[in-house]
Amino acid sequence: MTKTQKAEIIEVLSNEFKSAKSVIFCDYKGLTVSNLETLRNQARVKDIKVQVVKNTLATIALKNADLTGVELKDTNILVWGEDSIATAKVVSEYSEKNDKFVVKSAYIDGEAANAAKVEAYAKLPGREELLGMLASVWMGPIRNFTIGLDALRRKKEEA
Repeated sequence: MTKTQKAEIIEVLSNEFKSAKSVIFCDYKGLTVSNLETLRNQARVKDIKVQVVKNTLATIALKNADLTGVELKDTNILVWGEDSIATAKVVSEYSEKNDKFVVKSAYIDGEAANAAKVEAYAKLPGREELLGMLASVWMGPIRNFTIGLDALRRKKEEA
């Protein structure tokens, strides 16, 4: 890999990490290419990016994105996206299915986080679930009002 290629990779990753809400570092040692493709396909559906990057290049890109506090060692695969909860859910679901895929650390909303915090984020309801809950709460008074009107109509019909 030439210096210009490395510089391009660092520039692209720096821009990606600046716009990402979360960047999660996982160990993937022992996984096959088909296993990693499964992870990439699951992530692609939710607009989450997955890439294996050299630790030195990733460290420089993270530093350029003002993300410090996590040291990269051994083999790492980086998973990042705009939605912190969706990113954590994808990583958590995949790590449950594969023993060799282990969450090491992360940056969530610009702060360094450990694997336990990633798991905590994965247990939170996602955007769609929250919108459904909100719609249900908003529809509650309308639902009760219509039930009351229907009961009043029945009562008047009986009388």
